[in-house]
Amino acid sequence: MQSPLPTKHHRRSTKGQLFRRLLMLTIGAIIFALGLKGFLVPNNIIDGGIVGISIIGSKVTDTTLALWLFFLNTPFIFFGYKQIGKTFALSTLYAIFVMAIATKLLEHIGPLTSVDLLATVFGGLILGIGVGIVIRSSGSLDGTEILAVSFSRSTPFSVGEIVMFFNVFILGAAGFVFGWDRAMYSLITYFVAFKTIDVVIDGLDQSKSVWIISENYEEIGLAIMDRLGRSMTYLNGEGAFTGDGKKVIFCVISRLEESKLKDIVRDFDEQAFIAIGNIHDVHGGRFKKKDIH
Repeated sequence: MQSPLPTKHHRRSTKGQLFRRLLMLTIGAIIFALGLKGFLVPNNIIDGGIVGISIIGSKVTDTTLALWLFFLNTPFIFFGYKQIGKTFALSTLYAIFVMAIATKLLEHIGPLTSVDLLATVFGGLILGIGVGIVIRSSGSLDGTEILAVSFSRSTPFSVGEIVMFFNVFILGAAGFVFGWDRAMYSLITYFVAFKTIDVVIDGLDQSKSVWIISENYEEIGLAIMDRLGRSMTYLNGEGAFTGDGKKVIFCVISRLEESKLKDIVRDFDEQAFIAIGNIHDVHGGRFKKKDIH
């Protein structure tokens, strides 16, 4: 009977890597807060997701926006832990905390512009940059997407479709609270932010295909299944120059898992070949991931 492969423990991030991640999470969260307080909130324009709900709640109840942002987003960290893991959950908690603090500190600054179109476009642009930086650092600033990932498991709808469904109601609510012209400006802001995130993180598709070539393919494959809960397929390949047989790992992940997967591969083989491509739709097979414990 073949003995199981030895388990390699997760390599902790170095102090330098941890500092860089915290720095980027901090920068992204502060940029996001600046977009909110400098452009959107003073002009009664909202973003989608939990942020949009927070702005509406703050306006209706005349309470501080920072509290709404923190307390509405915090419950989704549990979903983030179940979907992606501990690193993502802690990074998200930190980013949300910094965003709330920065929003509070910027509470009394005046609008950077009172021109609606400028506030709409530049507000969405700055929000998108902030969110993109945070996502690239394995975190998130809005719980809507995390919740949508959970809902997509039991419904025929994609994550993107569920997020859009949520935002239709949120932007509709903005029309009743701020007026329908504000709701239309908010829709433009959401679109600009969406496209900006796309640029910052180099692809906003919900799913990504991954090809990995490494001599340590078995260890990497086991780690992906154990730490991401993803299944994969081993493909037979052949080197064009050497003619040597090679194993190729193929798997499909969500975009929020990309950073984590790269860390896993580098734990076992820093010279491994990794190719990641965007996928617009996934059906069948065993794409649904297992829970992470």
